[in-house]
Amino acid sequence: MNAHLRHPEHVHAAGAAPEHACCARREAAARAPETEIPAGTIYTCPMHPEVRQLGPGHCPKCGMALEPLLPDADPDDDGELRALTRRFRTLVALTIPVFVLAMGPHLFGWHLPAPWDVIAGWIEAVLASVVVWWGGASFFARGWKSLRTWSPNMYTLIALGTGVAWLYSTVAFLIPGLFPAGFRDVHGRVGVYFESAAVIVTLVTLGDWLELRARRRTGSALRALLDLAPKTARRISANGSETDVSLDEVRAGDTLRVRPGEKVPVDGVVIDGTSHVDESMLTGEPLPVAKTQGDPLTGGTVNQDGALIMRAERVGAETMLSHIVALVAQAQRSRAPLQRIADRVAAWFVPAVVVVAVLAFVVWAAFGPEPRLAHALIAAVSVLIIACPCALGLATPISIMVASGRGAREGVLFRDAAAIEAMRGIDTLAVDKTGTLTEGKPSLGSLETANGFDEARALALAAALERPSEHPLARAIVAAAEARGIATSTVGHFETLTGLGVRGRVDGHDLALGNTGLLDRLGVRVEAKDAARVDALRKEGATVVLLAVDGVPAAWLAVADRIKADTPMALAALREQGVRIVMLTGDNRITAEAIARRLGIDEVHAGVSPADKAAVVTALQRDGRKVAMAGDGINDAPALAAADVGIAMGTGTDIAMESAQVTLMRGDLSGIVRARALSRATVRNIHQNLFFAFIYNAVGVPVAAGVLYPWFGIVLSPMIAALAMSLSSVSVASNALRLRKATLAAYAGIR
Repeated sequence: MNAHLRHPEHVHAAGAAPEHACCARREAAARAPETEIPAGTIYTCPMHPEVRQLGPGHCPKCGMALEPLLPDADPDDDGELRALTRRFRTLVALTIPVFVLAMGPHLFGWHLPAPWDVIAGWIEAVLASVVVWWGGASFFARGWKSLRTWSPNMYTLIALGTGVAWLYSTVAFLIPGLFPAGFRDVHGRVGVYFESAAVIVTLVTLGDWLELRARRRTGSALRALLDLAPKTARRISANGSETDVSLDEVRAGDTLRVRPGEKVPVDGVVIDGTSHVDESMLTGEPLPVAKTQGDPLTGGTVNQDGALIMRAERVGAETMLSHIVALVAQAQRSRAPLQRIADRVAAWFVPAVVVVAVLAFVVWAAFGPEPRLAHALIAAVSVLIIACPCALGLATPISIMVASGRGAREGVLFRDAAAIEAMRGIDTLAVDKTGTLTEGKPSLGSLETANGFDEARALALAAALERPSEHPLARAIVAAAEARGIATSTVGHFETLTGLGVRGRVDGHDLALGNTGLLDRLGVRVEAKDAARVDALRKEGATVVLLAVDGVPAAWLAVADRIKADTPMALAALREQGVRIVMLTGDNRITAEAIARRLGIDEVHAGVSPADKAAVVTALQRDGRKVAMAGDGINDAPALAAADVGIAMGTGTDIAMESAQVTLMRGDLSGIVRARALSRATVRNIHQNLFFAFIYNAVGVPVAAGVLYPWFGIVLSPMIAALAMSLSSVSVASNALRLRKATLAAYAGIR
C-alpha cells in the first residue's frame, strides 16, 4: 500500500537537510527480534520530516529514533515498546540498590562498619556504572553526534549532566586525595553522586517509555485506515480457477471475486453480479450503495449481500485508501507555521543552558556554603538535566499528528500542518456550484426544439456529442437518451471548450452544445423568443445548454441539479462564524442567482472561466481576506491552488484533490465546519503546549541554578530535575491526545 513511499528516489540523505536544533523525546529502543521490517521501508524523523533514509536509525540533528514514514498494519509494531519496557525494568532493578546504599545513611542513619562500607561503595559504583554506560549508552552516542554536527539537543544536556556526575564520582571514589577542601564535607570526605547519575538515566528512560506509549496512540488513526484493507484477494485466472493471493500480488487488470461480507480488495469496476456495498468509510453515509455491472468499487469498502466479480484498476499505492493514508501521513509529518516559534527558541536554547550551568557553578563555587565546589557541581548538573527542550520541540508536532488522525475520522483530510493552522483564520469561502453546493448529479428536466428539429433526433445528437465528456451535465444528457432507448452515433473531432461547452462532428453534422457564450463565439444567432424561454428556465434554477447543428439553433436542454441536503445548514453555520460566502461558477448568471437566492448567498460571480475564478480569489486576497476555495472539478483547480486554503470535494476529480490542501471525503460542505472547528481546537492545543513548555523552562532552570536558596534554602537535586524533565514531555503529549476526543461543536460557534 505504501510502496510509493519506499522507492529510493524519495529518499534523501539523513544529513542533507538544513541544520537547526531540535528536541528529542525518546531513545531508540531496538525493535523486538520477532518484528519484521519490510525491505525498502523509509524511515523519517517526526521532528525533521525532511530527514529520510532506508531502514531504522537516529536523526542526525535531534538524535531521536527515526520512525516508519507510514505505519504497517502487518508487523508487530508493539515490539519497540516491549523492548523499551524490558530495558526500563532492568534499569530499575539495578538503580534501586544504588539508591538505597547511597541514601540509606542520610534517610535512616545507616552506617555500615568496615569492611562492609567499602564493599557497599564498590557495589554502588559498579551498578551505577552499568546503568550509565549500558542504559545510557545511546544518550552518550547521540550527545556526541550532536556536538560533531553542532546540533545541540536534549541528549547533549543529558550526556553532559550524567557524564560529569559519573566521572566526578568515579575519580572521587578511586582517588579522593586529588580533591581540595572545597569538595570535602565537615568530616573530610569527598561526596560521590553515583545515585544521581543512575537515577537520571533511569528516569529519562521512564519518560521515554511513557512518551512512546502516548506517541503510539497518535498513530492509531493511520493504523485503523490501514486495517480497512483486506490482507488477501480472490483472483480468477484465465482458465476460471480461483486462488487466494496476497494483496501485494494483485495487478491492474486482474479479475477478482468479492463474496458477500468480504472487503473489496482494490479499486476497480464491477464486470458481473449485483450487490450493495457499504461505503461509509468514504462517505460517512450508513446506507449501502447498489452496485451492478459498470459501477466503480473502492478498496476497503464492504460487500454486503451479493457476489461480485470485478476488474482491478488501481492497486497498491494508487488506490483511494492508499491516497487517504498518504495524505494523513504527509500532514502528520509536516511542520506548522507555529513551529517556527519553537525552532527559533531551540536554536539558541541548548548553548544558553550550558552558559547558565557554567554561571551556576561559578556563583556557587564563589558564594555557596561548604563544601562549595560540591554544591556548585550539583547545581550545574541540575541545570543541564532539567533544561530539556523536549517539551518545546514536541508542542506543535504531536498536536498536528493527533489532529490529522482526528480529521481522517471526521472525513477531513489535511495535506499538511499549514492547512490545519490556516483553516481557523479563514474569513471568506469561495465556493463552486455544481458538485459542491449541489449534488453534481443533474438530470434532464425538459428539452425544447427549434427550427423544426425533432425532439428524439435532437437528444440523440446531443447525447452522441456529450458521450466522451465527464461533465455532470453531459452525463445527465447521455443518461436521458439511454433511459429513452435512443441510440447514439460516434462523435468525431471532439473538443472541450473549458467554461463554454463542447463541439464535434456527428453523422456528418457540425455540432456545438453549451452556453450562450459558446454560440456567440461560433456566430450562432438565437431568436429573441427562444432566448426568453431559456431565461425563464434559468430563473427556475435549471442549467440550460443550447444545441446548434450546422450553425443553426436546434434545441435547448434544461438540466436540474439538486442542492445537497446539508448545504443550507453548513452555510448558515459558517455565516454565524462571520465567514463571507462567495459563489464562483461557470454557469450563467440567471441559474446561479436562482441557486444563490435559495441558499442566501449574496455575492455571485457567474459565467466565469477557470482563470477568472482564480482572479476573483486573488482579488479577495488583495482586499485583505483569508480565502478558502471549495470545488470539485478540473475547472476549479487554478482557484484551489490560488486560495489560502483549497478545499476539494472527495467526490470530485483527482486534479481538484491534487490542487487542494484539504479534501472532504464525504463531499459535503459541513466538512468545512468540522475542519474549521478542528483547526481552532488544534491551534488552541498548540498554544497550551507552547505556553507550558516555555513556563516549564522559565521556572525550572532558575530553580535548578539555585536562585531560591538564599531565601528559602531550596536546592534542587539532579534526580528531581530528571523526573521533572521526563514528565514535562509526557504532559505535552497527554494534552495533545485530548484532541482525539475533543467536542468539535464547542469550537464551531461564533468567534
